[in-house]
Amino acid sequence: MSEPLLGDGPAAGHGLGSLTARLQGGLPMSEIGLPVLLLALVLGFALFVPQFATLGTFQSFMYQIAMLGLLSLAMVVPLISGGLNLAIIATANQSALLMAWLMKALLPASAGGPTLLLVILAALVAGLLLCLLIGFLTGALIAYTGVHPILVTLGTKSLIDGISIYLTRGTVISGIPDIFAATGNATLLGMPVVFLIFILAAVVLGIVLQGTPFGLKVAMIGSNIEATRYSAIDTRRTLVGVYVTSSVLCFVASIVMLAAFNSASAGYAQSYLLVTILAAVLGGVDPFGGFGKVAGLMVALAILQVISSGFNQLGLSNYLTVAIWGLILIAVVAAQTIHQSGWLVRRLRFRAAPSPASKP
Repeated sequence: MSEPLLGDGPAAGHGLGSLTARLQGGLPMSEIGLPVLLLALVLGFALFVPQFATLGTFQSFMYQIAMLGLLSLAMVVPLISGGLNLAIIATANQSALLMAWLMKALLPASAGGPTLLLVILAALVAGLLLCLLIGFLTGALIAYTGVHPILVTLGTKSLIDGISIYLTRGTVISGIPDIFAATGNATLLGMPVVFLIFILAAVVLGIVLQGTPFGLKVAMIGSNIEATRYSAIDTRRTLVGVYVTSSVLCFVASIVMLAAFNSASAGYAQSYLLVTILAAVLGGVDPFGGFGKVAGLMVALAILQVISSGFNQLGLSNYLTVAIWGLILIAVVAAQTIHQSGWLVRRLRFRAAPSPASKP
């Protein structure tokens, strides 16, 4: 059966030559404009909200960005490959539910010391294996059936959510060991441990995407899968690796969710799904695949979190924050489309050209 032509459509014209030029070229406009926008937002909120520029706000910022950041990293890898993973929230929640259930079921009432650590380790291994299985099956379906990633991951999301809700009856599983839950509020050198986990995951993923053959293959597939296939690259194996990587990042996110909430539920973080796509696109990831950097995502996440924190301290509704995020997504996608099509340049040239009547 033929492989999915994820490079068809708007991204198919990129080609390997275009990809090489983008990877070796100068700084994209997003890498220049995003830090400027972030600085402007911080200064603006600090000016109008005196308590914004405080250590407490900064620590709250780091706590809140960790979970969203890890889920956004899980979304970035499929996006660069020209796909999408709509099952990241469902995968993270089911992994957290499994780990929470094992910790609660296997721990005796008076357990402590080695037994406690062994049960926690067993729960973590089980959660990781579950995510690996989900990622492998999702990637195999996409790579070997030719079905579009949106349809596959939408079906996977519904299946995982349905199983999670059926098994838990929609209830919350709590009773996590204190030593595990303590990591949700623990700090190291004044920084939350969950934030440090996020930074470590981002650094590792950045190295994988920018400095390994796998990362180059992912970008090549997103740019033009047909040209990549004719370059003697096993695109099917790479696509399976894409969704396995995404699911591993979901596992890391599930650890942070479990520690932060001290419980697990199929309904946690459901509103984050579209925000992860927004953060990726705002950070310079091509929505059609082929290009994207973790550094841009990090700045974009900071911008979204600054807007959320600033609006919250101004007493504005959270719904307004969501509306602003949606407006940003529409504006960024429209700007990228106009830039790629060259419509604005052609329009300006047309207006600047002399009319036939004015020619001698």
